Amino acid sequence: MTLIEKPSQLPQAIVESLHAAFPDLKVGNHQDFQGPGEKTGVLITVEGNGPGIRSREGRKAHALAISLKAMVAPGALPFDACDLASQLMDLVLDNRWNLPQAQCDLPTNIVAAPSMHNTAETDYDTWTVSFTQTLYLGPTLLNDPTGQPLFARTWDVSNIDDPDQYKPLAE
Repeated sequence: MTLIEKPSQLPQAIVESLHAAFPDLKVGNHQDFQGPGEKTGVLITVEGNGPGIRSREGRKAHALAISLKAMVAPGALPFDACDLASQLMDLVLDNRWNLPQAQCDLPTNIVAAPSMHNTAETDYDTWTVSFTQTLYLGPTLLNDPTGQPLFARTWDVSNIDDPDQYKPLAE
């Protein structure tokens, strides 16, 4: 498993997982759904990226707001989009999308709802599954460059940025 280096790796991993789970369904981003043609599929969007609490290893946290828009063709059976959104919710629940556990939290705040048109009427042929997932990016900060865990008592240290004032943990 490779380390996550940038936030765009999350939607890419989601695309791969959705292709595996729904091989006959079109999955992609806005560019994949432009122009005329079939609008049935799942549109993946990153709605936002905010700061989160650093990981235990000291990596910076990025809380990404993700939406999966489940669209079915007009004239589909009633509630087909709702059923697809339910399947997406089941897949999102407890899924790290094959990304490293130390760098990818489980999704939170999972919600599915029918989409609204600009005219404020509800579109039951399009449902959106929204959730937040936190990624932890960058190097770990808890180990010195040799990988030896260090500690110091704050009252013994005059400069916390001086590595010479830290001692290795006893084994």
